[in-house]
Amino acid sequence: ALVSWARRCVSETAPTPPPEMSAKLTRNFCIIAHVDHGKTTLSDRLLEYTSTITKRNMTDQHLDSMDLEKERGITIKMHPVVMNYPAKDGMTYKLHLTDTPGHVDFAYEVSRSLAACEGALLLIDAGQGVEAQTVANAHLAEQQGLKIIPVINKIDLPSANLELCMRQLEDILTIPAEEAILASGKSGIGIQDILEAVVARIPPPRWTDYPTLRALVFDSKYDAYRGVISYVRVFSGTIKAGEMMSLMSTGQRSEVKEVGVFRPGMEKIATLGPGDVGYIISSIKSTDDIKIGDTITHANKPAEEMLPGYKEVRPMVYCGLYPLESDDYEKLKVALGKLRLNDSALIYSSESSVALGFGFRCGFLGLLHMEVVQERIRREYDVEIISTYPSVVYKVKKHNGDIIEVDNPINLPDPGTIEDISEPTIKAAIHIPNEFLGDMMSLIMEKRGSVDQTDTLDGARVMMTCTLPLNEILVDFNDRLKSITRGYGSMDYELGEYRVADLVRMDILVNQDPVDAFASIVHRSKAEGQGRTLCEKLADIIPPQMFKIAVQAAIGGKIIARDNVREMRKDVTSKCYGGDISRKRKLLDKQKEGKKKMKLIGKVSIPPDAFIQVLKTNS
Repeated sequence: ALVSWARRCVSETAPTPPPEMSAKLTRNFCIIAHVDHGKTTLSDRLLEYTSTITKRNMTDQHLDSMDLEKERGITIKMHPVVMNYPAKDGMTYKLHLTDTPGHVDFAYEVSRSLAACEGALLLIDAGQGVEAQTVANAHLAEQQGLKIIPVINKIDLPSANLELCMRQLEDILTIPAEEAILASGKSGIGIQDILEAVVARIPPPRWTDYPTLRALVFDSKYDAYRGVISYVRVFSGTIKAGEMMSLMSTGQRSEVKEVGVFRPGMEKIATLGPGDVGYIISSIKSTDDIKIGDTITHANKPAEEMLPGYKEVRPMVYCGLYPLESDDYEKLKVALGKLRLNDSALIYSSESSVALGFGFRCGFLGLLHMEVVQERIRREYDVEIISTYPSVVYKVKKHNGDIIEVDNPINLPDPGTIEDISEPTIKAAIHIPNEFLGDMMSLIMEKRGSVDQTDTLDGARVMMTCTLPLNEILVDFNDRLKSITRGYGSMDYELGEYRVADLVRMDILVNQDPVDAFASIVHRSKAEGQGRTLCEKLADIIPPQMFKIAVQAAIGGKIIARDNVREMRKDVTSKCYGGDISRKRKLLDKQKEGKKKMKLIGKVSIPPDAFIQVLKTNS
């Protein structure tokens, strides 16, 4: 508290340099890399070296503030922070750093942070070399026109192979090896060299000469007490508390209550100027009123053209989310609304299910994204949820020429009206050691994929370019890739084109009634195996009934798999201590007739636990 008070006093008394001068001494950059190549650890050392955080307050992975990030050891949300660095040329520079995620599911977070920067540190693990996401992120940065500074990290590892990394840098990424900086985020080697390279190589902020205020909203979050907090990168002009701002996409006006920067906690300042990365708190209170990628300008002197925003992100995986307790429906709705504010890739719409009640159909970028959202709903909003089996968006062509998109198996039209069904594919780049090539090819064939090209990266690794159906990689592909390659394989993918496939809707019937929560769209060749597995699981989980219950998998009117739920048997002959067998037979026949009647009029209610267990084991 004393430090922040002192800083405020200094900022209020010290003369502020003109915006043009301040912008020339500003550098905006982010750290991009493959998963676990040391982005967050390196950012810790940068914060320490620039005295942004004292050693007493320093914690490992300091910028990963979410409990989920610390537990899983991954970055989920980008984290901006401002640092002051006195360079060797005698000038003090203001450096805006953004730490980004590495997983392919969070690539949209990387693209958003790149749009707010002029340069990027591209980290390469000295022990593992160039991986799939390294290539993908480097291409993203090149497309945005950013200056890339290659950093070979973890050089103090016993397994470090600098010669291989240098060669891969030139051969795969076409970046001259002499530009690389050798560093170690753990032991602090090369930190000053990185900061000097940022100052010397990354250009000052662009578009600062535009006459009016333009600020890009690259992220936002909801605060229960202060409303919507917008994370912005100011490209031109200045903004301060008390001014009226306007959102260019909707024209909505609101008063600015507070502006500030991240050190790395939120710190209030008087004015945000050209090149600054910070936050704006305004009178906007609803999560629906602000859109990520929008441009903020002054209400009384608006800009004429918007900043280039972001490509609209299209979800790739869909599933139903239902509250375990039906009373929690409104809580779940509020939770999804707040998560949607700072996660533009999450979409949702209301739906209802006979088995599970009222819930939401949600779209995600991948399975890890889906898991993280579900876990955040449970922890941050205290709502217990059930999720249905994940599916993708199919294109269905009818005989009359109409083409419809289906993301829920329940909405698939009658088979008699369908001409063909197309499924989405992905273009995957898979990096693996040479010795696992045969096993990897078998896995790709099993998943109905094809290998388009195989390139040798060096003496020990190959890169396979494959086309795979998106539906096949949803559940266990990444786990099996890691187990086949003993953890050394990596994959990056992007959405490919749609292709026609022999797909059918598989229903699960319990006592001849379809259960919509278990319906799925599968390839005809795999329907029988999946149906049998699901029937066996369901038959084990449903509690024993008074009469024999059939659990069946069906395609249209054809049953392709079946199992029976255990039946409770009451011994009606226990009171017969002797006499003619016909007495026992009469009692057994009477019981048989009663069970027949019960089967005709009886209904099987599947307990919520059964849904949870089956859907959990499937995912």
